[in-house]
Amino acid sequence: MKLHHLRDVIAVADAGSLRAASRKSGLSQSTMTKSIQYLEKEIGAPIFERQQRGTVLTPLGALFVQRARVATGELSRAREEIQQHLGGGDGRVVACLSTVPHMALLPEVLPRFLERYPRVQLSVVEGLGFSAAENALRDGEIDFYIGLGPGHSLPGEFVLEKLFDNERCVVCRKGHPQAEATSLKDLMEARWSMSSPAFDDEEFAALFRRHGLPVPSSRTFGGSILGQIVFVLHADILAIVPRQWLAFAPLQGSIQEVPIKETIGAPAIVMVRRASLPLTPAAEYFCDLVRRASRHLPELPCSASMR
Repeated sequence: MKLHHLRDVIAVADAGSLRAASRKSGLSQSTMTKSIQYLEKEIGAPIFERQQRGTVLTPLGALFVQRARVATGELSRAREEIQQHLGGGDGRVVACLSTVPHMALLPEVLPRFLERYPRVQLSVVEGLGFSAAENALRDGEIDFYIGLGPGHSLPGEFVLEKLFDNERCVVCRKGHPQAEATSLKDLMEARWSMSSPAFDDEEFAALFRRHGLPVPSSRTFGGSILGQIVFVLHADILAIVPRQWLAFAPLQGSIQEVPIKETIGAPAIVMVRRASLPLTPAAEYFCDLVRRASRHLPELPCSASMR
């Protein structure tokens, strides 16, 4: 079993047909067919089956291709790691970040990383929670996850590092008619926006019930952080968000905290990576910059009721 066999079978799986994979890779269909036949003989099971809509992975073929992606990805990372240790700056880093590190850490980390590794391809994937990143991290599609803690213990294949504790607050646009409210009770008739799972519907309801209040019925779901920002900025809509929203430069002057007396908890911000494999020097440098930025985050704005 050779590397080019694995690459060929991945190409067919991605393209959906031998013809499309052959055209994209510049190899003949007969060459790719031989690779597939060799691998099928090697593993003792069919990898693909032909259907009207194209070449489709069998269940066992899907398992094999999943492992093939991990293997080829790790070999590629091994080459990048060696080159970076030798002083080269090529390669790639794929990071999954939730909203808080995007707002509070990336602005400081990004320029320093690009200065040190200007030729490294940096890809930052947005993920609202660890569950959305877990499979990609396990399969090697991303190097590490930085964001909301999973809220449960992780299997031994992952290493979790806590970066800092966090808190949520209620925000609104400047001039919102309820901008000076001092308790959740004052906000019962307000319209709210949420973006699951950062603060989902069930957790929202639990917050009000915990304080002996009925759950507000007027709720709007943005579907994304961007949607939630648009709702807050352009309508009389409130949102419960990480406190870092208040210190994020593009939003300063446009939103404000509603100074309620209740404290709203939030999961800690963590970094998760695979336990079994080291990061490349470039990926490790990115993580180190994140640690440094986390240690000297500016003091977050707080409402008058919390001072």
